[in-house]
Amino acid sequence: MDRTTNLSRPIIEALYTEALVLADDVRAVFALGTKGPTNGEDTSIRLALSTEGLKTTTRMMHVLAWLLNQRAYFSGELSEKQVRRNGSLPEDRPSDRAQLELLEPETCALIWETERLHRRVARLDAAWRRNCETISPARVFQEQIGREFEAGRR
Repeated sequence: MDRTTNLSRPIIEALYTEALVLADDVRAVFALGTKGPTNGEDTSIRLALSTEGLKTTTRMMHVLAWLLNQRAYFSGELSEKQVRRNGSLPEDRPSDRAQLELLEPETCALIWETERLHRRVARLDAAWRRNCETISPARVFQEQIGREFEAGRR
């Protein structure tokens, strides 16, 4: 089962673990927003929390679904054709900066972290779909050393 990029099972597994931890943090933070309003609570803050919570939760579900498709591919449960046809990562809906200003800094940091993870996975998805080789700097360095070593042996 050859891949067109060097996207590998360890990369997918590491991202999956990271996404699960982040999704759990998202659930914990935004589950608090489902409680009834308290006396004197600003409704604009509750609205911002609900709106940004929905975007953030959706973003994480998209990332997890993409990673689960990749895991299924590596396990032989999905073909490359199936993943290419149905496994693309949906575009992200970025946060509303005006609403973020109403939220606590810790909540904003969590939201930004989910956006960052989505961007990373989107780059991987785009490279894989373009059949591009996403070569790491370490791999380039190893190949260069190998060529120089071979040249020195001649």
